[in-house]
Amino acid sequence: MKVCVIGAGVIGCATAYTLQKAGHEVTVVDAASAAGTETSFANGGQLSYSYVEPFASPSTFFSLPRYLFGASSPVRFRLQADTRQWLWGARFLWACRRKRTLAGTNALLALAQESRAALESWMNEGELAFNFARNGKLVLCPDARVLASQAAQVAAQAHAGVRQELLNRDECVAREPALRHYASRFAGGVWTPTECVGDSHLYCQALEGAARARGARFVYGSEVRRIVQRHGRARAAVTAAGEVEADAFVLCAGVGGRGLAASLGERLPIYPIKGYSVTLAMRPDSPPPTVSVTDLSRKMVLAPLGGRLRVAAMAEVVGYSRDVPSERVDQMLDAVETIYPGLCLREDTAPWAGLRPATPDSVPIVRRSRVPNAVLNLGHGGLGFTLAAGSAMRVAHLLGEPARDCA
Repeated sequence: MKVCVIGAGVIGCATAYTLQKAGHEVTVVDAASAAGTETSFANGGQLSYSYVEPFASPSTFFSLPRYLFGASSPVRFRLQADTRQWLWGARFLWACRRKRTLAGTNALLALAQESRAALESWMNEGELAFNFARNGKLVLCPDARVLASQAAQVAAQAHAGVRQELLNRDECVAREPALRHYASRFAGGVWTPTECVGDSHLYCQALEGAARARGARFVYGSEVRRIVQRHGRARAAVTAAGEVEADAFVLCAGVGGRGLAASLGERLPIYPIKGYSVTLAMRPDSPPPTVSVTDLSRKMVLAPLGGRLRVAAMAEVVGYSRDVPSERVDQMLDAVETIYPGLCLREDTAPWAGLRPATPDSVPIVRRSRVPNAVLNLGHGGLGFTLAAGSAMRVAHLLGEPARDCA
């Protein structure tokens, strides 16, 4: 079957690789290149298979006043003159109920475990190199209240077979000695020994290379404007350079997928959550951290990655701008100096911003569209790197089934 994959971020590249391995004839179309400079380029680097609590949760709901009005808050909601944001926001508030949060957690855990199994299988074939390391993740809790909330989450996830440990402050420092200067700032943490890190940009390039070696075609510099339908089926992806025809289409276009899905009669609840990152060189005379750390108080990820430190932070529901305000960069750099004093150089910080394509409940949309030969693979939010392989396997399964009229 000829399949057109729209989008060459981590979701699109994983999908293309999986479908080409399954024997399809794959063409990938994107305005940029594999993980160009968009959301998959410089994310936090965590493969977070066990720690997948949705952004919409009771704790987020009760923190909203601070998030709305705090000038330096790591989470920002800024209301725009945009009905899409208001509708998404209303659904987000509805998803903050504990019952919905638990349902979302279970759905994400299931997909994450599928993704872990798929990626491990791919890596065993020896085709992918992307600074992968299985070094575990430590989630720091600022106070006893947050630690108790995390304990409840750990208990809930234990029913799904997830192995995690609650640690006190001293146990956290024993696990990661580089945190010794920061120990007064947290009450304890959650340790997940099986979590991993990797470079998502290198991951996309490795997937592209492996897919090309099997015959996949990548068409870059061609933004897809819409999908043409004829006789109730998708027939072509329309670009400025012409039409790309195929037997089936898979939308993996991140935040741009919402508009393309509209040409298939879909109204998807996807809105961008903006995040930032810097990538820092570590001083050769300072003992480097060895585990991936998430600081809940700062909404910050600190991941050792190929000899450098990837720092990703903030969650902003502020529209579609990709600008990188200097104060946000300074905020991240100051936080790194507080957490790991003297560890990193402040030169050549490679600041970056990306728009995470998020659904209100954080659960991605992986299903057939209303048009039977078009599949949606969208809305992975901040978990795209983690969920890409499992989502790709689900898409391959969908395209292996007889297409039905989904209207």
